[in-house]
Amino acid sequence: MTAATMTAAMMKAVEYEGAGGPEVLRVVQRPRPEAGAGEVLIKVVAAGLNRADVQQRRGVYPPPPGASDIPGLEVSGTVAAVGRDVAGFEVGASVCALLTGGGYAEYVAVPAGQVLPVPAGIGLVDAAALPEVACTVWSNLFMNVRVAAGDWVLIHGGAGGIGTMATQMVAAFGARPVVTAGSTEKLEYCRGFGAVGGIDYRHEDFVERMRDISGGHGADVILDVIGASYLDRNIRALAFGGRLVVLGLQGGTKAELDLGLLMSRRASVLGTTLRARPAEEKAQVVAQVAQNVWPLVEAGTVRTAVEARYPMEEAAEAHRHFDSGRHTGKILLTM
Repeated sequence: MTAATMTAAMMKAVEYEGAGGPEVLRVVQRPRPEAGAGEVLIKVVAAGLNRADVQQRRGVYPPPPGASDIPGLEVSGTVAAVGRDVAGFEVGASVCALLTGGGYAEYVAVPAGQVLPVPAGIGLVDAAALPEVACTVWSNLFMNVRVAAGDWVLIHGGAGGIGTMATQMVAAFGARPVVTAGSTEKLEYCRGFGAVGGIDYRHEDFVERMRDISGGHGADVILDVIGASYLDRNIRALAFGGRLVVLGLQGGTKAELDLGLLMSRRASVLGTTLRARPAEEKAQVVAQVAQNVWPLVEAGTVRTAVEARYPMEEAAEAHRHFDSGRHTGKILLTM
């Protein structure tokens, strides 16, 4: 193999040197992947930064077996190659994709069922802000607990990437989103995405405030990214027949559950992740997102919420921004 061929077969990527703060991130040379059977090779233009990347960096959320150790759960870019048994994608087409890992790199190979066209009206860079949050929200709120028109939906972390997407999608389907956030400014930001009520979790009791906002009804559905420290209060905030969906563990993994309270509410608790699901299940989610969410994006009913863009070489700075807690919406890495 010539030196030129070897250079062409390599790519820039971001990896973790150990576990810890943003300082463990570094840009390295990695072998460029190839499109295997059933896969699409994407030349990456941008990658979304998600809390899963931060948790992996800290050493508490390793990638699933067989997945790339390179962080990054969503990208946008152009099709560089297609593998065997792949139809519907042309080289050069603009796409975005849901990943199990590998997004912080110049190229990534993805199962074809997890690749989406870039919605009309969305720039190629900003499209990287859509796949993970859209698939997470759709699979949890609409496939799993079936949010319906008129439901009161409490969304914790309303100013983040998942929160802004959940608020818009809940409102678009006729339900009533209420959000929690840590400042007046963030609550005002959330109202811009359709929140009908806001709760400052630093100064207000969200159980009491949820009852007040809903006229005593409570939350039909709660989307929770906190976990253990919110469990008891989440159950108390539910309406009769309410559904609690836990998809984050920022507040710990273990808590005591009052089963009597759960039963008296006729409530249910669902714990879920998207990253570790089999490719076949992810393909089903992606197909439903393309059918149900992409038309809303193209109509402008649901929009991206990109706060900042950093070049890949500044991945550590992007993570510092995320860790600060001051950000709203999404942070992207550009290639």
